[in-house]
Amino acid sequence: MYKRPLVPDGFEVPQRVDGDGFHLRMLSVYDVVKDYAAVMESEARLVGFMEPAGDWPRRLTIDENLIDLGWHQREFTLRHSFAYTVMNDDESRCLGCCYIYPSNRPEFDAMAFYWAREAEFRTGFDDRLGELFRGFIAVEWPFKTVAFPGRDIAWSDW
Repeated sequence: MYKRPLVPDGFEVPQRVDGDGFHLRMLSVYDVVKDYAAVMESEARLVGFMEPAGDWPRRLTIDENLIDLGWHQREFTLRHSFAYTVMNDDESRCLGCCYIYPSNRPEFDAMAFYWAREAEFRTGFDDRLGELFRGFIAVEWPFKTVAFPGRDIAWSDW
């Protein structure tokens, strides 16, 4: 877990943002089955996605995913980092995830990641998700500079 809140005490953390046919809301342990299905469908593309040397989610079990989701939920309530699940409108399917973390580089206030489930990725949904998520951060969050490592900044430069 991170050591300190990422946002000031008076900042009201957005709980939900709506897109066209989907929405973002806090990722919680109650999402474990739907999240796990999305992660495992997208496993090949996600390995190394959030850190180049990482092997998540290779060999991830549903029990390990439950632990991860509990960690994300607790971090959200502590205001240390923020994980949002991406759900279709009726909440029957997880379409991906979005994350806001403290930056490990001083020139950025935060770093952010997002990914779309493999089936949705193939339809171009990743671009729609990225547009919504980037706009959400720019308008609703108190950060001046947010890095998107692996997207806007090559991992080799990070």
